[in-house]
Parts: sequence; structure tokens; C-alpha cells
Amino acid sequence: MKKTFTLVTALLFSLISFAQAPEKMTFQAVVRDASNALLVNQNIGMQVSILQGSATGTALYVETHAPASNDNGLVTLEIGSGTVILGDFSTIDWNNGPFYIKSETDPNGGTSYSIAGTSQLMSVPFALHAKMAENVATPVYTVGYWPELGGYVFWVSADGKHGLVAETQDQGLTTWYGAQDAISDPANHSADAQKFRDWRLPTKHELNEMYALNAAIGSFGTKTYWSSIRSGNTTAWRQNFLSGLQFNSTAYTIFDFFFVRAVREF
Repeated sequence: MKKTFTLVTALLFSLISFAQAPEKMTFQAVVRDASNALLVNQNIGMQVSILQGSATGTALYVETHAPASNDNGLVTLEIGSGTVILGDFSTIDWNNGPFYIKSETDPNGGTSYSIAGTSQLMSVPFALHAKMAENVATPVYTVGYWPELGGYVFWVSADGKHGLVAETQDQGLTTWYGAQDAISDPANHSADAQKFRDWRLPTKHELNEMYALNAAIGSFGTKTYWSSIRSGNTTAWRQNFLSGLQFNSTAYTIFDFFFVRAVREF
């Protein structure tokens, strides 16, 4: 009776692919019999397990496949797309490694498996961990005060991961040409806002969105604020926070001093 084993090199473990749903991992094995002869063009029964901790550790996930070997005795399958016996591949916590992959085979294509071998997974857990960490590290934001973002979120994207933040205090009274200089000075910012250096003047549309939330964002009062948008060669748009109306004013004379309130993107 044939005794079957699989030979899997470390190189084969680097052949990884991911799908959106469910997560999948490509696994390849060269299947030989006890005489070291390749089992070519043959249906192979295979069970694959993800073990935690050691080569004899707890099986977190087990699935079966019925692939066919090719002319070189190579079997290729996707972990995550087989018949699930135990666990959920997409919920494995790759933080708690190390992890090992055990393959068991039946050269007759059935389920009378012989233990083929166990090898440690190296690049796969790290790749999956990085993907998981990215998801965890991107919280969902809503309109409101977020000190870790530097101020008040007044607009968010549909997924809640991107948006605009307004400072909660003014950065000064200045001409339009002096506005960015006032914004760039950390001393003109709140303690939360001083953690960031990407503050800028809001556009006229962003300024109007801020006006709609002026009571919540901060003490705008009845003052007038510069926008970043020019309205001509020597003029720029501003908005009065008493009436909500927008006007254009001379951008560079010593007579047109208005307030600035910075915004940043996240």
C-alpha cells in the first residue's frame, strides 16, 4: 500500500493571494509516494489545518479539498474556499501566533488521510495582521468635537473615515496675505491643534459649512472670516458670521483686516 507524503518548500508559502470576501490564501504542495515518486495527474483528498502555538498546537481552522495534481505532482488550493470542518478563517486573530499549517492527504481522493507534514506560516500571518491592524486603526468619525484630530469635525465622508476639522479658536486678525502666516504659528492654536502642522484657510464653501455649525465649533460671534478663495486679482472672499453673507474684499491693504479660523483634513 502506498504511503503518501507532501513536500512543501518555504518558497511556496510566499505565494499568497487575498480576495475581498472571504479571505483566501494560496497553498501549494508537491505530493509523492513512499518511493519518492511524484503522484501526477491524480485526484488527491486533502485536509488542511491552521494550528496555533506549535506544530502540534490547537487547530483553529480545518477544511477539506479534493484537488488534482498536475504533471509535476503539484497540488494548488485556496485555503478559505474549501469545505469547512472547523472554525472561520476570516476571524482568526493573527496577533496570537505563531501559526502552523498542517496538510493531510489521501492519494485515492478520499478522506483516509495520512499526516503529510506541518510547517510554520511566516509571511501569511504578518500580511493578514497588517490588514487587520489597518482596519482597527481607522475609526469611524462623526460630526462633533474630536480632540485627537485637533478640533471640531464639521464634515465627514460617507464611511466616516475622512473629513474636515475646524480649529476651536481664532488664529488672529490679519490681511488675507498674512492669514497663512498666522495659521502656521503654533502659538495661535489650541493645545489640541498644536499637535498638527497641516492647518490651512478654509475655502468659501467650507467656511459656509462652518458658519452653519458656528455655535458648536467655537466662538465665532459676529466676526468676519477670510476664506482661501480669491475673487479677483486683488480681492478674496470673506464671510460675516452675523448675517452669513459672503463678500469680496481687498486682499492686501492695511485696512482690510479680518479673522482667520484654520481647518485641516483627515
